Amino acid sequence: MSKQPLVEVRGAKELRKTLKAAGDDLGDLKAAHQAVGNMVVNVARGLAPVRSGALAGSIRATRLAGGVSIKAGSGSIRYAGPIHWGWPARNIAANPFLSTAATTSEEQWTALYEEELNKILDRVEGDK
Repeated sequence: MSKQPLVEVRGAKELRKTLKAAGDDLGDLKAAHQAVGNMVVNVARGLAPVRSGALAGSIRATRLAGGVSIKAGSGSIRYAGPIHWGWPARNIAANPFLSTAATTSEEQWTALYEEELNKILDRVEGDK
């Protein structure tokens, strides 16, 4: 039996190096997460029910290590959850303005993520 390799990978060192860099870059999607969050927040503010405007004004995006979180309400605006999810015992119908904002803007924010990921993947190199 021959000790010859069955497969030879050319550029493996460069590929490993750029894959590692791309992996590091994936953790660097903070700007993209914030942009997506702002996109959804803008849509959600337009969908939130308005009496005083406090609920819409409380909608915010919080950037996380692996994504973004969209929240509404605060200590003084405790009704955000019951408005969004509903409260049948109190005859409050659900108005999922945050969920609706995320789904209606999904095409835009997935395109943004795809663009950012492609920029990172374009920097991955192997044998030239």
